[in-house]
Amino acid sequence: MIQPATGQGPLYRQTRDLMIRRIADGDWEPGQRLPSEWDLADEFGVSQGTVRKALNDLADENMVLRHQGRGTFVASHTSQRELFHFFHLEAPGGVRQLPVTSRLVGVSSRRASRDDMERLGLSTNAHVVDIQRVRDLGGKPVISEHITLAAKRFPSLAQEDDPPNELYQFYEQRFGMTVHRAVEQLRAIAAGAWEAEQLGVKRGAPLLEINRIAETVDGTPIEWRRSRCNTQNHQYLSEILK
Repeated sequence: MIQPATGQGPLYRQTRDLMIRRIADGDWEPGQRLPSEWDLADEFGVSQGTVRKALNDLADENMVLRHQGRGTFVASHTSQRELFHFFHLEAPGGVRQLPVTSRLVGVSSRRASRDDMERLGLSTNAHVVDIQRVRDLGGKPVISEHITLAAKRFPSLAQEDDPPNELYQFYEQRFGMTVHRAVEQLRAIAAGAWEAEQLGVKRGAPLLEINRIAETVDGTPIEWRRSRCNTQNHQYLSEILK
């Protein structure tokens, strides 16, 4: 029996935190069905009501999926889930266009810079892998992406000559790295020579830069993504739920 610690908030939150640790440690893998509420209550030494409240919290945070009559499953990435949850550009009038194709520019490795170390929590002399690609919307190049990953967390990625369009599903299935949360910062920038060539715009044209840090369930930053978007025919959508 594993009992939540005392004095660290409500019991259901402590139980929730233990469940998150199970997911983060890989004891419960993406797509895996969890034990029943009764079995979990017995394992953690709490009531079924406490377990249910903890699972409801995890479901609200998209860490688990609850299916009536089938049980509760650890959330996993699919191509559609990744695009709908983590992509926020739309055409005027609210028409959702998803970047179902991308063109790889290159994959390379190098020593981590100070910015890489700060954003990805890396030590001195760490190495990173860079992925550069261009993503299409409506058949036209709209987004140039520069993605940086810690080489130690993604071994062999530098030798990948054709990473798929849906990278989060790829991270999960190939490397056991599940992206749970992403924090984005937005700013307006002017297109440089590289973006102008790749996106078919004039140098100095206004672009939207989306600076994203993607994290695992336990808050470990695993991806730094800089997306530079031509928003002449698109806009950024942010939904704030009550």
